[in-house]
Amino acid sequence: MYRISARQILVIALASALFASIGVLGLQKLSGKINPFSSALSIAETPVIADPSTVTDEQNNIDVYKSVSPGVVYIQSTTTVRDFFGLYSEAREGSGSGSVIDDQGNILTNYHVIADAEKLSVNFGGGRTYSARVVGRDPDTDLAVIRLLETPKEQITVVPLGDSDKLIVGQKVLAIGNPFGLDRTLTTGVISGLQRPIRAQNGRLIEGAIQTDASINPGNSGGPLLDSHGRMIGINSQIESPSGASAGVGFAIPVNIAKRIVPQLVKNGYVERPKLGIIPRDVDTLSGQVRLPVSYGTMIWRVQPGGPAANAGLRGLVQTEDGDIELGDIIIGLDGAKISNNDDLLRALDTHQVGETVTVEVMRNGRSIRVPVRLTEIPQRRGVRE
Repeated sequence: MYRISARQILVIALASALFASIGVLGLQKLSGKINPFSSALSIAETPVIADPSTVTDEQNNIDVYKSVSPGVVYIQSTTTVRDFFGLYSEAREGSGSGSVIDDQGNILTNYHVIADAEKLSVNFGGGRTYSARVVGRDPDTDLAVIRLLETPKEQITVVPLGDSDKLIVGQKVLAIGNPFGLDRTLTTGVISGLQRPIRAQNGRLIEGAIQTDASINPGNSGGPLLDSHGRMIGINSQIESPSGASAGVGFAIPVNIAKRIVPQLVKNGYVERPKLGIIPRDVDTLSGQVRLPVSYGTMIWRVQPGGPAANAGLRGLVQTEDGDIELGDIIIGLDGAKISNNDDLLRALDTHQVGETVTVEVMRNGRSIRVPVRLTEIPQRRGVRE
């Protein structure tokens, strides 16, 4: 039997410890290069936000700003605008704010901040900017996601998401953004109201908006509205002001809307919604101009060829051989729900999925008829809203 002395055992133990130390150091140096689970972006360790009930209001403001502001970016967009003849062009620039929402470099902002953008740049504070591209956009909710094209060398911070369904009037809120291009400005206030209806630029009603008196100015659009724990509860979107500057009435899109649609924006680039494929006009806006058989509903002005409405035989305005204009169908109901205007129609459609068949009640030639319509997917086209 082979035997070793106590001295040999001690030497072997020391040597093993030495090799183990060298191995650990080597793996630590290489781990960033070979670890298949390492993220594309390195996430910064955010400062701890103390329980708001245990610190002064001033300290809470400081804690939230230190924790969240590194994840709030300044977005600049460039769009080329040409004259009527296409001979003269100029570059128009827009700006806004956004929030980093994951470690892949996805940034949540307003659709109107990046609409028609041909070039996007993102600034994390300081002199250097990073190029970005549009991942997905949803004009109906005025939300969009853009993504960095390159990884910033410095660490970035992901802005945590809260729950906008649990908000109460009077609750403290904080807004971080880049008003007038000023880097990462903090304003504070309270929730002034809930469930406020606002309109997107395409006219679509956004229900349930958060009203706040925290100062919001041009450039704040797309930035986060936060609670006292530093969680995003809304995306700052609009102000109500005759002068265009903050008048203490600002509106934010609830973050729970973003939670529902962002996965679709990242995956598909758009939000799949059931649509009829029509251009509508509310009856109450036409009643003073033309005699109609009903005082409510939404008239089909035009149908999209190949869309669900056209395939079901619904009709828009047509010109007869005599040169007269024949009115289109007037939608007054959908699956038993009364349709008084286009907002009602959109609400009713939102309760269904693409592929379902609905019964649309319309007034045609003075009488009510019911038409089954299969809600097939239709391509996104400018001007077709439903």
